[in-house]
Amino acid sequence: MMWGWNGGGWSGGGAWGLVSGLLMLLFFAALVVGLILIVRALLGYQSRSPYSSQSAPPVGRGYTAPTALEILEQRYAKGEIEREEFLARKNDLQS
Repeated sequence: MMWGWNGGGWSGGGAWGLVSGLLMLLFFAALVVGLILIVRALLGYQSRSPYSSQSAPPVGRGYTAPTALEILEQRYAKGEIEREEFLARKNDLQS
């Protein structure tokens, strides 16, 4: 008997060949996913929501959260809001 396709499946016949082929496919898929997760962990990858305009705050002593005015200035600098809206909101915050 030769290894490979023999009319009924890989290295066997009938349902067992199909099951062994699917198990082999699942094994290699799990191997690839595992390697990707390991590489991402080693590189320090942090997922970030595409809907968030703020990055994760730094962790450690001495960290203070940005004030509302600082956040407003960042949004204006990034172009998320127009000048008129920036000035109106800045006026509201300062009053």
